[in-house]
Amino acid sequence: MTGKEILKLFLAEGWLMEFFAHIRKDVGSYIASFPDFPNINTYGDTLREALGNAYEALNGVLETEFERGYALPAARSFTGKRSYHAIVVAPHIEIAYELRKLRNGHTQSEIARRLGITYQSYQKLENPMKCNPTIKTLERIGEVLGKRLNISWT
Repeated sequence: MTGKEILKLFLAEGWLMEFFAHIRKDVGSYIASFPDFPNINTYGDTLREALGNAYEALNGVLETEFERGYALPAARSFTGKRSYHAIVVAPHIEIAYELRKLRNGHTQSEIARRLGITYQSYQKLENPMKCNPTIKTLERIGEVLGKRLNISWT
């Protein structure tokens, strides 16, 4: 299996979080916008630069909006449409959103108590600006929440 085929499989199985950017050529530049996030727009002089800027813009917004309790919209698929490009969410941001989702109504204090750590320590795990959990910590969180940690490389 090629790297591209593995990436497609991971995306098809929902193992990576991604959103699509619509990129169109304009006079002398490429304009990138996100159908799922109307407030995220950027550009680049080349397609490659526009894709890089789209990655930075998407992840920058998700990182800052997280603290406001922003819930991610369900990602729509635009696979097969030429002017749409999949932009992946940075792993540290995805982990923070996934932990919040996995908590499923339980408070951060409750999860921290079950993990045997302070509330502040757990709070950092759900903050994409401070999130840097070890694999062991993620395994422990999985045990407490009745989930199994799966790690994949693409």
